[in-house]
Amino acid sequence: MKVPPASAPIAFLSDIHGNLEALDAVLEELRRRVIDRIYVAGDLLLGGTDPVGVFKRLQQVNAQCTRGLSDAALVKVDPDSLLPQDAEQIERAASFRQTRRGLGELALKYLERLPLTLRIPLIDGSEILMVHGSPADPTVELSDDMSDDEMIALCADDPADIIICGASHVAFSRQLPETRVVNVGSVGEAPGSVACFTVITPRMDGNLVEQTWVDLPEDD
Repeated sequence: MKVPPASAPIAFLSDIHGNLEALDAVLEELRRRVIDRIYVAGDLLLGGTDPVGVFKRLQQVNAQCTRGLSDAALVKVDPDSLLPQDAEQIERAASFRQTRRGLGELALKYLERLPLTLRIPLIDGSEILMVHGSPADPTVELSDDMSDDEMIALCADDPADIIICGASHVAFSRQLPETRVVNVGSVGEAPGSVACFTVITPRMDGNLVEQTWVDLPEDD
């Protein structure tokens, strides 16, 4: 089905990692701004304390999502195959098993069916590509410490005017010769006590990109 060009502001999120408190903080800010078109660039459920709550909330707001590495792992990795070697790995393996058990088949099927990329046409004729990692490989992130040449190689001559991505947890925007790369950072695991998101406002005279965040309560 052909998607009509977007003319209203669009919110882009990524890397929620099961953190419902952080997601709800972002969604509250989006409600205040009257933004109801929400896209999420993967890594949705694994890592936080309420993956089921995040899954339900994303359904409630009709978020359009792409698949991240942890989403694919929840579907494909057999928990019995995990052989942790140290305390940190033991903790992560336990979290993985608990998350997978708690989600159930409905949520796992949802993750399995998520696309690797989504394309969003805009009213000025330009296009957004959303992917968790990069157009060349959805499992390889675009990070701010890359050179322009490294980033261009991972963009792989994709025709999109704006590439939205996540994975690195660090938000940035980089204008390359043929495209603009916008890493929207992380909702659930951003550095500091913040939840990052990006709003793109389509305009005929050039699209407005706003990278911002909401403050979260600091851990005691």
